[in-house]
Amino acid sequence: MTGDATDFTAELFGIAGKTAVVTGGTSGIGLMIAEGLVRAGATVLVSSRKPKACADTAELLSEFGRCTGVPADVATPAGAETLREAVDERFGGQLDILVNNAGATWGAPLEEFPDAAWDKLVNLNLSGVFRLTVALLPALRKAGSAPDPARVINIGSIAGMRVPAMQNYAYSSTKAAVHMLTRHLASELTTDHVTVNALAPGYFESRMSAFVFEDPEAKQALDASIPMGRTGAAMDIAGVVQFLSARAGAYLTGAVIPVDGGIVDCT
Repeated sequence: MTGDATDFTAELFGIAGKTAVVTGGTSGIGLMIAEGLVRAGATVLVSSRKPKACADTAELLSEFGRCTGVPADVATPAGAETLREAVDERFGGQLDILVNNAGATWGAPLEEFPDAAWDKLVNLNLSGVFRLTVALLPALRKAGSAPDPARVINIGSIAGMRVPAMQNYAYSSTKAAVHMLTRHLASELTTDHVTVNALAPGYFESRMSAFVFEDPEAKQALDASIPMGRTGAAMDIAGVVQFLSARAGAYLTGAVIPVDGGIVDCT
């Protein structure tokens, strides 16, 4: 450790020069995470299904640093292969940080919940996380070392930690499964110098939560229901990701961290 406070902080929390992939990185929580990584000096590849969204996001975030966009549907094997090839071509087959954020939700009454919606969410929210992590393991192993392992950060949800009030059965079930998958992968990869942790966000502004944020009365009621009195801001989620990606988070693996203003643990 260095003696100078500025140098020490940079050593502990700096991620400049690291490479990162953020799926679902063109909107919502994924965009918040991607922007935070870019601003902190990482070279970031954002991905989503839509080519224009990838191109527009890469252009936007390139104002703050280094960002590129690659369209891919991570719910499919072809999408995972596309990102594996992109990491090989753009990062020399070496990846420091993988953020598995891509996901979707669906709500319907129990006896009317469509099979197609269930299958869609399992393929994207759960199978996509597993498949892409396995596809990128060679690049993660190449980047990792004992003092500075590669990082896999899975985005779960508080809906996977407590029974939701909404009828989003597939969403809550797949997010709970992501939390267990995180622990299982962490146990498997400890000797490979790859850590695996999950974040369980509470309420952040995104397409999934737009119906609340666009209704002033609903937003006020939501704020009042959160112990800390407000919904999450971009820096709240970006800060935890930077901690997990930096030297400060190098000794943490298998954790599921609520980022929720106290909903899970204080109510």
